[in-house]
Amino acid sequence: MIGLIFGDTDFPNKILKTIKKRKLKYIIIDLSKSKKFKRDNRSYQLSLGQFGKIINILKGNSCKKVLFAGKVNKPNFSKLKLDFKGIYYIPRIIKASKLGDAAILKEIIKILIQNRIKTENSLKFNPELTLKKGNYSKIKPNNIDQLDIKKGIKTLNNLREYNYSQAVVVRNKKIVSIEGKGGTKRMLEKSKSKKFRNHGVLVKFPKKKQDLRVDLPTIGLKTLKQSKTAGLKGIVIKGKQHVFLDKNKCISFANKNKMFISVK
Repeated sequence: MIGLIFGDTDFPNKILKTIKKRKLKYIIIDLSKSKKFKRDNRSYQLSLGQFGKIINILKGNSCKKVLFAGKVNKPNFSKLKLDFKGIYYIPRIIKASKLGDAAILKEIIKILIQNRIKTENSLKFNPELTLKKGNYSKIKPNNIDQLDIKKGIKTLNNLREYNYSQAVVVRNKKIVSIEGKGGTKRMLEKSKSKKFRNHGVLVKFPKKKQDLRVDLPTIGLKTLKQSKTAGLKGIVIKGKQHVFLDKNKCISFANKNKMFISVK
């Protein structure tokens, strides 16, 4: 039995589909905003403040392993409904939240370890959702693109350890925008250019010292379309350290729109 701690995005759906296909035993701790798994009779709709229930459910179902997938937004701690263990653990979570989303996840993993529950890699059941180094489109980055890519990677590497930014937009060797709390979509909306079309790059890498078992950068068809609308020429992700959804559709879209998909 494995415990699936799911948030938003389409990634959890892919995992659940594989687990059902393999007829594996599971339960879901549904932390998504819309409670998207409420129709599954093995799903429990809970909040981060209900640590007692979460741990009791996992132990009650003999779950010694859990897997995180999907985006879990930083909660409004003042409005959280807390159970007894929630009251005990929440000060640690609040302290971690001041360092960013990655720190919250690390603290939750520590709490689970204390309760003898191990965290598995998010891609354990779906290794096909990550790509090796290489170029996956007909168009390849030219010398100018490579300079933008280098600038983007260097910028992300220089961010502080618990910064929540996983992405940056670079155009003409200049940083156009760095991902904020609004996420990649909002960053791309702010990066639109009337002057430049099919110029510039989105670089999306894991956070510095990120626990690569959880919260991996996710790319999908929506990201490609948003990048196209922003006037960018391509996207760059880090090999084996991301989740790539709708691979064939993304490659087809990139080829049709003369964009590149590059994995470093």
